[in-house]
Amino acid sequence: MATITTVVPRTRRGVELVLLVFAVGIVLVAYANVGLAVDGELPPSMVSYGVGLIVLVGAVHLMLRWKASYADPVMLPIATLLNGLGLVMIHRLDLAEDRSGGGMAARQLIWMTIGVAICLAILYVIRDHRMLQRYTFTAMLVGLGLLLLPLVPGLGKNINGSRIWIGVGSLSFQPGELAKILLAIFFAGYLVQTRDSLALVGRKVLGISFPRARDLGPIIVAWLASLAVLIFERDLGSSLLFFGLFVAMLYVATERKSWIFIGFVLFVAGSYLAYLMFGHVQRRVLLWLHPFSQKALEVSDQLVRGLFGMADGGLLGTGLGRGHPDLTYYAESDFIVPSFGEEIGLVGVFALLLLYLIFVERGLRTALGVRDGYGKLLASGLAFTVALQCFVVVGGVTRVIPLTGLTMPFLSAGGSSLVANWAILGLLLRISDQARRPAPAIEPTNLGLDDAPTEVVKLR
Repeated sequence: MATITTVVPRTRRGVELVLLVFAVGIVLVAYANVGLAVDGELPPSMVSYGVGLIVLVGAVHLMLRWKASYADPVMLPIATLLNGLGLVMIHRLDLAEDRSGGGMAARQLIWMTIGVAICLAILYVIRDHRMLQRYTFTAMLVGLGLLLLPLVPGLGKNINGSRIWIGVGSLSFQPGELAKILLAIFFAGYLVQTRDSLALVGRKVLGISFPRARDLGPIIVAWLASLAVLIFERDLGSSLLFFGLFVAMLYVATERKSWIFIGFVLFVAGSYLAYLMFGHVQRRVLLWLHPFSQKALEVSDQLVRGLFGMADGGLLGTGLGRGHPDLTYYAESDFIVPSFGEEIGLVGVFALLLLYLIFVERGLRTALGVRDGYGKLLASGLAFTVALQCFVVVGGVTRVIPLTGLTMPFLSAGGSSLVANWAILGLLLRISDQARRPAPAIEPTNLGLDDAPTEVVKLR
């Protein structure tokens, strides 16, 4: 009798549940700390807030047990902790600015509910991520349509010099946040079909192997499209994110470093053209290089206020509820990182960045583990989107690069950003389920074994 021993990996849903309990516990402790520091008592809404958070993330956890039992056990707890801490800081700023009716924190909780609902829908409807490959060009058309939607007269809204919002009544939404997901789906489907031709070597210049001239078309089109977003919508952040996403996925598809070099050259050229052509880009460069100059302070002192806030926080911070992050404009959205830097210090900010690092690492691990090329490209693209957005935001508020106006994933106030990030989480969880799920069992006859009785022993 032949014996075949197979190792079935654990689902790790129990580990996920324990991490979720810790995440919710940390958020509730932070929420209580804000109430004690500001009002001298526990927040009256603490119980309802905790129950709401448990219900939302518990629903995703149960959906994973039901429909994606082998999904990554770490990403959901990290998203829960980041989203919860973001709500705590937004609530803290509501208290500082005397916003009645719950203010922005209540709206953020509503958007979180919508984002969780979309994450649940993705996990339930999309049983196999490869079905998205059928809609490659549909995703492209819808994604480009969403990018252009703010240019529609009467629908688009100009806020702070950028026309990236659409408004219906008192509600506003940034369609570019959803467009980046659809474009990642398009890039993955397109590159998995054309990566062989894009990987072919043309000429070698200074030791760098460049692709053939005929294959440069896609990156030129992506470059021109990102410039169009910058020109017509005055949105430096989305332009950088869109082009960076394509270059990163192109490198993953072809494994040719020359694409990174070409992308960098095009990025520098586009940035220089934008600096020469647009006054708002020149102002951002001025604020980046000389934020303390009189000329820069006449334009905006937002960056300076954020830097002073982080300096006041020092290594360990002033404590939640004990600083003055409300003195910085848009402290709950664009500048939420300096808000945390002031109240939880450099150590706390490093802890937040470590959470993002682990989240991106799990996304890239998913890309390495999944068995199909389309899934590898899509998972790496989605993970890189989160990584690039974090770099652009943190780099902007710390003067590593000019400010771009993007928001920190899961952390910042903003409904469109939060919904998009929960959708990204849903897609990564679905792909990770396929990556960690055991391969289908092989019949003994396919192994060339005898027709003798076979005993299969599963090790858990």
